[in-house]
Amino acid sequence: MATITTTSTHSLPLTLLLFLLLSLLIIPTTPSSDAELLLTFKSSMKDSSHSFSDWSPTTTFCNWTGIICSSSTTTPTVTSLSLPSLTLSGDFSSLCHLPNLTHLDLSNNLFNQPIPLSLSHCTSLEYLNLSRNSFWGTLPDQMSQLSLLTVLDLSHNSFEGQIPLNLGSLKSLQVLNLANNSFSGSVSSSVFANLTELILLDLSLNPSLASELPKEVEKLVKLKKVFFQRSNFYGQIPDSFLGLDGLEVLDLSQNNLTGRIPLGFGLGLKNLVFFDVSQNSLSGSFPLDICYGKRLVDLNLHTNSFTGLVSVSLERCSSLERFQVQNNGFWGDLPSGLWSLTNIKLIRAENNRFSSEIPPLISTHLEQIQIDNNNFTGRIPRNLGLLKNMYRFSASLNSLYGELPSNFCGSPVLSIVNLSHNSLSGPIPNLGGCRKLVSLALADNSLTGEIPNSLAQLPVLTYIDLSHNNLTGEIPQELQNLKLALFNVSYNGLSGWVPFALVSGLPASYLEGNPGLCGPGLPNSCGSEEKLKQRSTQNARAISALILIAFALGVLMVSAGFFAIYRTYQHRKLSQGQYKLVFFYPLRITEEDLKVGMDEKSVIGGGAFGKVYMVQIPGGEFIAVKKLTVCGNLSLKSLKAEIKILAKARHVNIVKLLGFGVSEDSVLLMYEYLQRGSLGDAICRPDFCLDWNQRLRIALGVAHGLAYLHKDYVPHLLHRNVKSNNVLLDEDFEAKITDFGIDRIIGESAFRSSSTASGPGSNCYIAPEFECAKKATEEMDVYSYGVILLELITGRPVEQPEFSRDYVDVVKWVRRKVNTANGANKILDQKISNESKEGMSGALEIALRCTSVLPENRPSMFEVIRSLQSLNS
Repeated sequence: MATITTTSTHSLPLTLLLFLLLSLLIIPTTPSSDAELLLTFKSSMKDSSHSFSDWSPTTTFCNWTGIICSSSTTTPTVTSLSLPSLTLSGDFSSLCHLPNLTHLDLSNNLFNQPIPLSLSHCTSLEYLNLSRNSFWGTLPDQMSQLSLLTVLDLSHNSFEGQIPLNLGSLKSLQVLNLANNSFSGSVSSSVFANLTELILLDLSLNPSLASELPKEVEKLVKLKKVFFQRSNFYGQIPDSFLGLDGLEVLDLSQNNLTGRIPLGFGLGLKNLVFFDVSQNSLSGSFPLDICYGKRLVDLNLHTNSFTGLVSVSLERCSSLERFQVQNNGFWGDLPSGLWSLTNIKLIRAENNRFSSEIPPLISTHLEQIQIDNNNFTGRIPRNLGLLKNMYRFSASLNSLYGELPSNFCGSPVLSIVNLSHNSLSGPIPNLGGCRKLVSLALADNSLTGEIPNSLAQLPVLTYIDLSHNNLTGEIPQELQNLKLALFNVSYNGLSGWVPFALVSGLPASYLEGNPGLCGPGLPNSCGSEEKLKQRSTQNARAISALILIAFALGVLMVSAGFFAIYRTYQHRKLSQGQYKLVFFYPLRITEEDLKVGMDEKSVIGGGAFGKVYMVQIPGGEFIAVKKLTVCGNLSLKSLKAEIKILAKARHVNIVKLLGFGVSEDSVLLMYEYLQRGSLGDAICRPDFCLDWNQRLRIALGVAHGLAYLHKDYVPHLLHRNVKSNNVLLDEDFEAKITDFGIDRIIGESAFRSSSTASGPGSNCYIAPEFECAKKATEEMDVYSYGVILLELITGRPVEQPEFSRDYVDVVKWVRRKVNTANGANKILDQKISNESKEGMSGALEIALRCTSVLPENRPSMFEVIRSLQSLNS
């Protein structure tokens, strides 16, 4: 027995040694220091912008880009890693081995993957920001293990599925931002039951949600900001919201909410700063105590279906700066105390049924008043000119009467005035003080007197509409020195000479209804009285001569009649090609000139809707003529009306429509001619070598043009045919878009059939939802724009062969490359210098958003402009 004991005792160290060796073999080793862990993370990153250039073993890791170390210990350890906006992608799970990491910010990068499950090992994290990437999939249940989190920002990604219940276990959360994702289904109230520390909750821009508002939010007593807009919430606003005493911002806009605003809503939310329930289906009168709190700064109720009287005690809202109730069904008086609030800056109440008067005394802090399309009556306040910060005053389509105050233009920053369609009378006052006035619309009133010469002193005045008044006298000659995009004085009592430079390029209808006007292109050519008398004498002599030869002509006419009948019969087909020409600019070209110029030698382009010809006009200049051979069923009158709508679009990035011609079987559209041709042709050339600044300028130009059509031009237009061949370049490489609104001319059915049968590459610009969509949308134009942006970024035509096999469109090619090793860098045109790669990478992110498969994930054109401009700053 002793022997056995001795043997066991001697073998124990050997057993332990073997166990330790096996443990080392079985358990994987991890880097032993924070520096090694960071270098492991660096090696797993795709870093096209070389952000880790200073991450070197030869330097102290606490000085590396994005690193913050703790100074509370003798050995420095990483506590914060902040690497936003660096075009990073790859695997970042190794960061969870950093034992003291509390702050992780990887926002606005190119991560395109689900959240790694190993993120749950980052148990020390207090701050996690993964926003503005391309993360997808559902949120893993393991997120609940990050129990110390106070900030969780996963916004602007592509997460889907239901918002997981276990997020409610993150009891320390102060900020939860899940905005702009694809979450769906119902939002369970139990998610928020335990988040009693929550200060900000953002579930906005999740259009696939279908849920009532969570009633459990009443337990979130520290909540200050709630953003639920555009997330398909329905039902009533629960009374439980009344318990949120500390709430400062509540945005429930653009949902499907119904019912009334809860009684006592304002009384309960006494700290309210921003309130927005716009674009819902709420109804009933609004609570009288909404402005009980003294800190209310923004009340926004626009674009709803409210009915009833807004009788709010606004006198208590001493800090109110913005008041927005536009696009509703409100009626009765607009609260009188609103106008005189100490800090009020913005009043928007357009498109309602308010019938009150504007009080005689209004706040001197007002910057913007928009009360169009109501039943406001009374006079314009006399102290309006004392508002030195007023930059917009718009009150069209009301019943305002009386004269414009003499000091009406007292604000040095006044830019937009629209008082059209009222009952104003008297003369137009001196407006010389409005040096920043851009737009003046006084149409359809009863104004009298002359057009003031002071308008010519306003250097940025661009739009003048004085039509349908009782103005008399001459048009001031000095107005021709302004760069006017619109000058409409139709249907007044004006007379005298019209300066050609003033109206050149504008529709003749802007002068009609003034028989006393004369000048080039008008019925009266403004000849002197002596010339008129001489012309009268000559006419009398001509009449006598005509009487003498009338008999002879009668005989000739009988003979000519037989010949004409025969010739008409022989050339009946030719008559179908006769065009009724309408010009918006003085082209001085005849139908015969067009027909001669439009031969096969002059063809410079073509597509599904017809050929494009380069035609020289008598002055030696060239125009581009597009012949539409695919015509819809519009009447001639309707066709002319639609083309005139397109012709009124005026923007630096829109090709001018100079005129048109209509025959029985085709339509001619005459455009300005740009010698550099189309962007599509330029990209297809082997020597395409524009630098990034030029390409970015082109991209911005196209974006500005589309944004103008979508939002700024009235009526709003969709392009419907955005592609690089429809982007023309002038001598300075300024982009101008053309071929917009063709669907309005040829009809929807003809447009759709022609679009699907377009030539090679054209289908690559069509948004995925085109075939099944009931109507066209702005998002479809945005998709097409994103394809153009990808062409500019990659330097590739929209479609080209890949490895000598099938043709691959640029969107598919980019999507394939972006997920490969160093893919983002391979996508960028290698002919561009490395100094521009950061900007190109930023543009690539924008292009990927524009070409998102889901339309709701695409940005608006104004968002695109802002994003591209930030790359240029």
